[in-house]
Amino acid sequence: MSIQQGNAESKDVPGSSLYDLLRMEKSSKWSQCSRELKHSSSSSPRGRLESLLSESGNRVCADCGSPDPKWVSLSIGAFICIKCSGVHRSLGVHISKVYSVKLDEWTNDQVDALIEMGGNVAVNLKYEAHIPDHYRKPRPDSSAEERTDFIRRKYELHQFLNCDLQLYCPFPTLPSSQCSPSGSCPLSLLPLDKKSYEKQTTAHKSHGLGHAFRNSWRRPEPKITKKSNSMAGMVEFVGLIKVNIVRGTNLAVRDMVTSDPYVILSLGNQSMKTRVIKNNLNPVWNESLMLSIPENIPPLKLLVYDKDTFSTDDFMGDAEIDIQPLLSAAKASESSSISESTQLGKWKASHENTLVKDGVITLEDGKVKQEISIKLQNVERGVLEIELECVPLTQ
Repeated sequence: MSIQQGNAESKDVPGSSLYDLLRMEKSSKWSQCSRELKHSSSSSPRGRLESLLSESGNRVCADCGSPDPKWVSLSIGAFICIKCSGVHRSLGVHISKVYSVKLDEWTNDQVDALIEMGGNVAVNLKYEAHIPDHYRKPRPDSSAEERTDFIRRKYELHQFLNCDLQLYCPFPTLPSSQCSPSGSCPLSLLPLDKKSYEKQTTAHKSHGLGHAFRNSWRRPEPKITKKSNSMAGMVEFVGLIKVNIVRGTNLAVRDMVTSDPYVILSLGNQSMKTRVIKNNLNPVWNESLMLSIPENIPPLKLLVYDKDTFSTDDFMGDAEIDIQPLLSAAKASESSSISESTQLGKWKASHENTLVKDGVITLEDGKVKQEISIKLQNVERGVLEIELECVPLTQ
């Protein structure tokens, strides 16, 4: 296991602190588990991941202690529950990149990375080393506010960090300056105001001469405000939605004879986008993105843009999808004994909506899905094909 102590370890074990003794004991157990899991390379990545989950430290959420966590922060190495995963997503992928044990495809390299990082025991030894006595760690039934406050202090502000303990991480995050020179973090906690939640933008658009003469279809790419970012983790979530952007068909021309399209997904205060596909009016993304579903369910918004280097990205249409029926079907299927594939509902195409064909909700292999083909609005042409999969909060 790649857990390294910044200072040379004392050869005199009896003189070590209780914290060091506990760390050595837990590290020894994990080293044995790590060797066993690495030697089982013949198993599938998902099988190895399930074995990793069965280890005692990984059987509960690293942040609130909820049993049977099914989500992973791959950049941190922590196994977390679905409620905490929503807060992790609000931190941004530069801090915590969240994957689902069941919904995402895993590789052996990713599982190897988790093994190297040591699991929940090693993560909490590093990130919870200096929790003040008066500060309570969240419980499974804690509120969204309590959960958000703790997770941001733990991973974003590094207020409880043991700066001497370094975890191997193949997915490096931004360096932190929160630690004191001595390696121990201050025990006094300052209230988190809105400024502590703000994120700095990491990219700036450059505008050339063409910016002043942009065409009427050009709209600035929507940005999440700092206030929205800061409050995103405090929202109560009722589930997750996995959106697979399959393809676009007959999209609008924005660069002479073609376009460089990409798609932005927006759900409440959350926003994600696909990669850019160059010179293609019929792009195939097949790219899956995951968003948390807020308690007050907003429509899922899709916005298509043409990527420009020297001017504002060109608008190529938008669409809205009501995901409430899909979530309702997913919740109803939880208490159902149906095992075979079946149709649960349908969003019928009509003149009153922009569907190209009926959006059928189906139950397949225990997963509630919906395929949607929808015409883009506020643009001369274009169709998007997407696949939705809903995961209720209890999964």
